[in-house]
Amino acid sequence: MEISKINSLVELFFKKLEELDSNKSFLNSLKSEKTIYSWKDVSEGILKLSSKIKSLIKPGDRCLILSENNPNWLISDISIMNAGGISVPIFTTYSANDYKHIIEDCKPTLIIVSNNSQFEKIKNFMNYDEIKIISFEKISIKSLLIKDIFNENSNDKTINNNLKRDMPACIIYTSGTSGNPKGVILSHGGILANCEGAYDLLLPLIKKKEPVFLTWLPLSHSYEHTVQFVQIFIGAKIFYAESLEKLLTNMSQAKPTIMTAVPRFYQNLFNKININFNKQKGLKKTLIDLTIELGTKKLNKTKLKNYEILIDFICEKLVRNKVKKQFGGNLQAFVSGGGALDQQIGEFLNSIGLPTLQGYGLTEASPVVSCNIPGQIQVETVGPPFRTNSVKIAEDGEILIKGENVMLGYWNKKKETDEIVKDGWLYTGDIGEINKHGNLMITDRKKELIVNLGGDNISPSKIENLLCLNENIKQSFVYGDKKNYLVALIVAEKNTNEDEIKKYIENINKNLSLIEKIKKFLIIFNEFTIENRMLTPTLKLKRKIILENYKKHLENLYKTN
Repeated sequence: MEISKINSLVELFFKKLEELDSNKSFLNSLKSEKTIYSWKDVSEGILKLSSKIKSLIKPGDRCLILSENNPNWLISDISIMNAGGISVPIFTTYSANDYKHIIEDCKPTLIIVSNNSQFEKIKNFMNYDEIKIISFEKISIKSLLIKDIFNENSNDKTINNNLKRDMPACIIYTSGTSGNPKGVILSHGGILANCEGAYDLLLPLIKKKEPVFLTWLPLSHSYEHTVQFVQIFIGAKIFYAESLEKLLTNMSQAKPTIMTAVPRFYQNLFNKININFNKQKGLKKTLIDLTIELGTKKLNKTKLKNYEILIDFICEKLVRNKVKKQFGGNLQAFVSGGGALDQQIGEFLNSIGLPTLQGYGLTEASPVVSCNIPGQIQVETVGPPFRTNSVKIAEDGEILIKGENVMLGYWNKKKETDEIVKDGWLYTGDIGEINKHGNLMITDRKKELIVNLGGDNISPSKIENLLCLNENIKQSFVYGDKKNYLVALIVAEKNTNEDEIKKYIENINKNLSLIEKIKKFLIIFNEFTIENRMLTPTLKLKRKIILENYKKHLENLYKTN
């Protein structure tokens, strides 16, 4: 299959179906309702569901998906597109305000929801005269049940051949500096171009073993949303994990060859393995230390001496192979995206036999721009750009991207679109350089967004504005880049009661999404001013200067109980 000649994500699925044994296992759930879907099951589900959706919507209508990961998620996503609709995946962890904003912004005519728990989050924001509902389970109001749709006798086997590469495939909402999520319109061609770039990267791996993926990142995340079409393109078997907590157990069950995740997962992995390694003593501990030392040397292309080659062979047999078995025994690569991976963690995982490829991207680029290549890993970089997009560095160091993968624009936001896409170039807001090997390095970020360990973009100004609504809070600064949760500096009036501030923050947290909640805070009394260089002349926070003064204090908040 020549993916450059494929017109849509729908066509991608059905062309791949022609190449495979349709009875081959495709989607597998490891959750309590363990299910196995063959390629034939999925195709029949898509045709029946898209036929039903076609009777409920008009071409170009927006259709929301609010669900945890499961096989019906992918079936729903492709069905919406096949019916001529635009898929709008949304997170299950949004705040009530975010759900309200998204529904009012994109005005869906159909919402596909997994269960009553998810429906409760949106039920107050819907116009039931205009919105139809399909659910995976029974909910508190009458809805079309997906199992009933699958059981219907339908003669409609239509595959939508009117879809083109430059047409919208989905709208993925991402946080903006204005506070409200912005809808990023991604085209069929944009995601297909990402699949083409990923294929170049994965080809050496899928030649060795049949590709098996374990998925746990939400499919509403732009990274995982695109990965599912990469999985289709290479004919992979997909397992849906139970939860982050059960991921290691699920890995031993699924035995994945490739796994995509965000930095938070790799940090947890690093911590767990390190704790276990540090418990070892004597010869075991010596072997572990040598494994890391020699593995890092090989990673950095340092030639090993003859005696080191022998020791490394022993380390491979006694340490690295044992580590690999704990992850199912078939793992060929972890792929990290959605945020910056700490270099120390990358070196550690690669050295102990867990190849970890760091990539770079953003939702507006469909989303992957570059990624390290197996056997050519440079941990301090995010790899060479995909051949399906062009990357250049502007005079001020900003990374610019051009290609089919660049978004069609922000939904209902022409001004914001024109500010970020100029002459076809996407202005990423990230600062970087391209090294002598042609690999992209990220050195800083222009845009004032926090990217947490989960790869989520969080607008600090939105939360800071809410904090400053309290009469006792003069200013605030929210922090949490590459962290599991957010903390805040509170510039308060003298004699402010800490418990009152705590109660106020707890109250604010009720109206924030899970990733936006403030877990800890520190009260200070010295204001940010123009004179101390912590404010601009227009009274905006100078984040870099504030961090220079308070980073140690903020980091300490992550060390205290």
